[in-house]
Amino acid sequence: MTTLTERTRFTLGETLAGRSQGLRGVLALAGPALVASVAYVDPGNYVTNIQAGARYGYALLWVVLLANAIAMFFQAQAARLGIVTGRNLAELCRERYSVRTATAMWVLTELAAMATDLAEFVGGAVALSLLLRVALIPAMLAMGVLTMLLLGLQGRGFRPLEVLIASLVGVISVSYLAELLIAPADWGAVARHSLVPGLPDAGAVTLCIGLVGATVMPHAIYLHSSLTQDRVALRDDGERARMIRYSNREVVFALTMAGLVNMAMVVMAACFHGSHSEIASLDGAFHTLTPLLGRAAALIFLLSLLASGLSSSLVATMAGQVVMQGFVRTRIPITVRRLVTMVPSFVVIGLGANVTSALIWSQVVLSFVLPLPMVTLLLIGRDARVMGRFRMGGRTLLLAGTMVGFVCVLNAVLLLQTAGLLPS
Repeated sequence: MTTLTERTRFTLGETLAGRSQGLRGVLALAGPALVASVAYVDPGNYVTNIQAGARYGYALLWVVLLANAIAMFFQAQAARLGIVTGRNLAELCRERYSVRTATAMWVLTELAAMATDLAEFVGGAVALSLLLRVALIPAMLAMGVLTMLLLGLQGRGFRPLEVLIASLVGVISVSYLAELLIAPADWGAVARHSLVPGLPDAGAVTLCIGLVGATVMPHAIYLHSSLTQDRVALRDDGERARMIRYSNREVVFALTMAGLVNMAMVVMAACFHGSHSEIASLDGAFHTLTPLLGRAAALIFLLSLLASGLSSSLVATMAGQVVMQGFVRTRIPITVRRLVTMVPSFVVIGLGANVTSALIWSQVVLSFVLPLPMVTLLLIGRDARVMGRFRMGGRTLLLAGTMVGFVCVLNAVLLLQTAGLLPS
């Protein structure tokens, strides 16, 4: 009896060869971008989006939209790299740069992975804590056990875990569609602030950086380049070109859904603006939603947060494996990897750190590490020796350089604010 992964791989080959058409072929091709999109609706997004909506209403929606466009571009390029070369970004960095440089890149990426896991693991545990009415540490332990049980699906091939993660993304999306039906919104103001940039005050800059760091995720870029590697053997440039077209469509669909969910989070949190602008935490949002929009809205919020924490923890662990194997050619059991990445979260919470502050600053850390995979992706993507006829062209490079510059400018502003050289 064939497995789900084997059937998917067969259908993929038939679709690329032109022998299979219709919905079955489309579904077989879907997966990598949906998995990567989880990084864009993780608990770190919840925290930054809640703060953006509660403090500034709809004013920072343009940042969410812009960050999502940047994410869409770089995820498409990461998938393209994996499809064309059959290798992922971490492996290509290891081949291209010296051992010292590759090791430094690996260390920085691992730090970003720890920051990512803090947001994802603790955010899911907060949801579990509020749902079960238990303390945070026991909820974190339960979250760790549940995550490791679900990671066991990886032993059955790529497809079962893809289906699970896609289902959790569906739960998040449907939850926020329901939230929008419950929460009142000024849709004219939503449209205006989505398209017209503006910063209400200097303090909004830090939040903007957090929004970008929570949306464009370094580990998702590395992971996406890996997810396209072993799905199907591509025989020629014609099949590679078709696979890239299919991949680009999936990226647009998956990241559009993730972007709409993020914008919906801000719109929902805008109901706190004015009377509850001080709301800045996940548990604060839950307790305020109950009297403001009703018990149903609060429970939907928790269920979506739990789905977000579970799915993003799975994806972060998968990405950590890809990064370690690519940069230092070392692979450890995925359960050991999961245990190691959970430790910093227990340390931070055990020392009594403020959960919300830890989550916000974890996203800022991600924003500072983000230019590293973005720049290396561009340098490798423009190299004809690696990409052949699929190398990036001049206009694409100009657009990509502008996006990298935007992230770097935001980071520079935060550094100047921290040094007291700019108002904060």
